[in-house]
Amino acid sequence: MHTDTERCVRAVRSKDARFDGVFFTAVRTTRIYCRPSCPVVPPKPENMEFHPSAASCQRAGFRACKRCRPDTSPGSPQWNVRADAVARAMRLIQDGVVDREGVPGLARRLGWSTRQIERQLLAELGAGPLALARAQRAQTARVLIETTPMPLGEVAFAAGFSSIRTFNETVREVFALTPGELRARATGPACRRAPAPGAITLRLPFRTPLEPSNLFGHLAATAVPGVEEWRDGAYRRTLNLPYGHGVVALAPRADHIACRLSLTDPRDLTHAISRCRRLLDLDADPVAVDERLRADPLLAPLVDAAPGRRVPGSVDPAEFAVRAVLGQQVSTAAARTHAARLVAAHGTPVEDPEGGLTHLFPEPGALAALDPETLALPRSRRTTLLTLVRALADATLPLGPADDREEARARLLALPGFGPWTTEIIAMRALGDPDAFLPGDLGVRRAAEGLGLPATPAALTARAAHWRPWRAYAVQYLWATDTHPINHLPS
Repeated sequence: MHTDTERCVRAVRSKDARFDGVFFTAVRTTRIYCRPSCPVVPPKPENMEFHPSAASCQRAGFRACKRCRPDTSPGSPQWNVRADAVARAMRLIQDGVVDREGVPGLARRLGWSTRQIERQLLAELGAGPLALARAQRAQTARVLIETTPMPLGEVAFAAGFSSIRTFNETVREVFALTPGELRARATGPACRRAPAPGAITLRLPFRTPLEPSNLFGHLAATAVPGVEEWRDGAYRRTLNLPYGHGVVALAPRADHIACRLSLTDPRDLTHAISRCRRLLDLDADPVAVDERLRADPLLAPLVDAAPGRRVPGSVDPAEFAVRAVLGQQVSTAAARTHAARLVAAHGTPVEDPEGGLTHLFPEPGALAALDPETLALPRSRRTTLLTLVRALADATLPLGPADDREEARARLLALPGFGPWTTEIIAMRALGDPDAFLPGDLGVRRAAEGLGLPATPAALTARAAHWRPWRAYAVQYLWATDTHPINHLPS
């Protein structure tokens, strides 16, 4: 996109927010970079240059605009759609892998050399992995500076910086303000009052439109007692994070998602935000999705009635895979009951002063040695569950943001008790594949028949070829024709 100068200029002149995060506008005369929707008067085209990432702008010597705050743009939607190595690298960098494991750790996860990673990312994003991670650290630092009273020295290390000097230099270079000046400019009262220990309040941006009914309705209706709940208009759940655990509350607003994080270790902030964005599919491009689906005259009325549906994701692919097996051929209520029993018996207890959350969902290692006779499941389902958790525990079944989706599908199908439905629901919600499709799902087939679409799996799959690469979103629109609680925000 950033190489198409004419298209980028049109987007900047029209202040088109759909392109926020897709490319960035750098102004040669002011040495400032902006998001396309920046409200200031657009510069002359000859003074503009376009970059694919904020890190590329920073590497070229531009600082972030104080008006539109381009560092807070939604992430580029292409990393969700694409499954190549660069996209997998970007998902890992967003997950904080470079901060925790360095570039060698990123290379190890991708099976690349560090030189290959540098070359590929520089060619496509104009910045290497260290520069991309540095830009992300700067944004994390800004969030902590502006929303918490945390001492600035602690902010530096919580954001992932190795020294206070590097922290000061980076913040000054990226924002043209010192950390102290950033805090002084913060307009909200959050950093002036004393919140609960570890509490961080922030806004998660997204591209409009966003239809929250099926997104939050699905999360609330399938919530596992003790791990998740709907309380005071927000979806709340526990998070198992690299340095500790946390509790997050997410509530839909007109132009953002209100997010409140309580972390035992603030170094987990970047990782927690990344998980929340994947959970709510906030980096999606709803205009591109709906445009493709609206081209089908039978789907168009559904899209027009509630544009901007998202695909509910997961904060932990392994957790969702376990829950998908527990939900095979049973009702939503029964699946919640089975999961709640596992949580009570094997989950790690946590304290939640604000609500009713009691446990972290058990990790695969904690479930790998459980006695199958204690499971109130059919014998074949017990075998499926135990085989799955052992494969997850010994890493023979990787289900992470950097793992190849087609390879994961093949490995899932090779496990006993895994058919197309279970494999595709995991690909859709745990792996974030926007083209995952469930032609054999009962709800999808009923909706298809009611709309006049083919109802048999083979015929529906053939018809759905026109919906690619957004078939997972088509499933959300089809499911939404039913009155099931997953399609409605709780009262």
